[in-house]
Amino acid sequence: MRRAQLVTPFGVGAMSVLVNGTSVVTAGLDHWFDVGDPSMIALEEYQVHDWRLEARLGVSEFRLPPDYRPQGQGNDKRNVKLTVPVLRFPRWCFCMYCKRLELSTLTMRQPVTCRDKEHAAKKYKPRMSQVPFVAVCSRGHLDDFPFDKWVHRSHSPACNGSLRLKSRGGGGLEGQVVICERCEKERSLRGITEGRFAQGEEHTTLSDHLSKPEDPYLCTGARPWLAQLEGPCDQPMRGALRAAGNVYFPKVESSIYLPLQEGAVSAEMHDLMGHPAVSTAMRTLHSIFGAGLEVSMLRSTLLNNVPPELFGPISDEELMAGYRDLLGIDAEQPEKGEDNGAEVLTGHDEWRHPEFQHIRETPKDDYLTATDPQVHLDLQSHIDRVRSVDVLRETRALRGFTRVRDDAALKLSAGKSLLRREPLLPGQDWLPAYVVKGEGIYIELDLSRLAAWEARAEVQARAQKITDHHAAVASKRGLQPRELSPRFVLLHTLGHLLINQLVFACGYSSASLRERLYVSSAPGREMAGLLIYTAAGDSEGTMGGLVRMARPDRLRSVFASAISDAHWCSTDPVCMDAGEKGQGPDSCNLAACHGCALLPETSCEEFNRFLDRGLVVGTFADPAMGYFSDLTQL
Repeated sequence: MRRAQLVTPFGVGAMSVLVNGTSVVTAGLDHWFDVGDPSMIALEEYQVHDWRLEARLGVSEFRLPPDYRPQGQGNDKRNVKLTVPVLRFPRWCFCMYCKRLELSTLTMRQPVTCRDKEHAAKKYKPRMSQVPFVAVCSRGHLDDFPFDKWVHRSHSPACNGSLRLKSRGGGGLEGQVVICERCEKERSLRGITEGRFAQGEEHTTLSDHLSKPEDPYLCTGARPWLAQLEGPCDQPMRGALRAAGNVYFPKVESSIYLPLQEGAVSAEMHDLMGHPAVSTAMRTLHSIFGAGLEVSMLRSTLLNNVPPELFGPISDEELMAGYRDLLGIDAEQPEKGEDNGAEVLTGHDEWRHPEFQHIRETPKDDYLTATDPQVHLDLQSHIDRVRSVDVLRETRALRGFTRVRDDAALKLSAGKSLLRREPLLPGQDWLPAYVVKGEGIYIELDLSRLAAWEARAEVQARAQKITDHHAAVASKRGLQPRELSPRFVLLHTLGHLLINQLVFACGYSSASLRERLYVSSAPGREMAGLLIYTAAGDSEGTMGGLVRMARPDRLRSVFASAISDAHWCSTDPVCMDAGEKGQGPDSCNLAACHGCALLPETSCEEFNRFLDRGLVVGTFADPAMGYFSDLTQL
């Protein structure tokens, strides 16, 4: 498993399958980097910093997931055989031959063999497989499916007879039957995954019909990834297939590194600040002196903790610049709000606006560099500026997860509480993250032309369809509705169309490119930008093929192909006609399908929702509706 996958999609609390077929759940952060001898670990190799993201998430640092090293280099034996712990889950196993169910333990490593009397005379005892069913609740809890309670229709069954999970045929769960051999009761698993909202309350088949609706079966509060099998919770539970998409929704926050002062901090100084003694000393001094720290005090303190050859060549100016950059001193910190006493994150427009301000210019820094290629004459009527982002550094951190529903409004404190048993002090808290270094293309639309286009009644009505479809789904699932503006749908769809063309033009795979939207109509924070950048955390993001496509002739060619292909999808007229009523995930797309506008979900900020070719190039009924409909010279 790649280390980036331990942030998403197989982060803390997520289930995965080992090479030997065992299903496991990734353990909490309490036991990451847990070694018996602290001198055998060098945390500086895993620590990364981004002052904006640290302030946003309320942590002192981020850590890369450990990579496994079978042996050290030379005499250095530190960081050898570091692993990320996992626990066996689900615990229920069943025999493929006699269908007998047995409950194992979270820490069992060896395969579970069937001990049924049917196999007693055989020398070979068959290996049992883990069941494909689990139980989840909307607060992120995860538990074994209660087979014994379900078949006996009781919260505390008196019968403890052997259970068997048999298949009676059929294409759904109604063909899966749980049987108790002692009392001869049996019950189908039909409907265990179903749920509904009634009068603002969630009801599920598992909770309401395990025994009876007036005595519901509520969540046990189990968190097996933390080795806790019970806890406080009063939410209804629903059954789920362990590989189902609604079992785990990681909440990942990302930030593009922005220097406080361009060019003031070199890559060597950034590496030095990654040393735990340096970062710890700087944070301690900041807690005492704040912004008034003198460079002589800083240098003398570091000399007592770090070998002088590490920072001897670094000037006083760069040393202080690194100090300010590490801690975000004199920078505009992202604000935090209060919601019932719990911290909530600020909106995307406020968080992304500083990035928008930096990238749209021509920054020159070791971690963020952009140049200013000319906009082709054929595109100047629609595009205001283009930037070739030669160097960028993005940090992606896991701040929690949800189950059942992808709740974007997950509170920061609630999400972080799911990642470890006991919270850490603010000065010691950390989250798992990984860093992507790569390149990109930034494109910004003409704001005056965009405002005139957005003001058209038919454009607003088209975007309102997507807002209404999402609002209908949100009301059924208890989620917050969103107002989806025409410029958001336009830029989002344009990003998908361009990525699909760049795959052929510059040689990257579609999963290696990612979009980042800068969209806002708020006064003082108007944005209409799109960044397409390399998303793979390896050498594929350093080839330079993407930034070359920002050159005027090459970008014009990409735009020409993207706009031309958007006029006619390989599934049209079905795609355009189906879009009138909504299609795709939650029916939140209009004219967009796998034949024209969808991407791998890792490349899309919105999981392939809120897309519409009609707002880009127009529809069959109204060809002039799109923002690029009149771009005929391409």
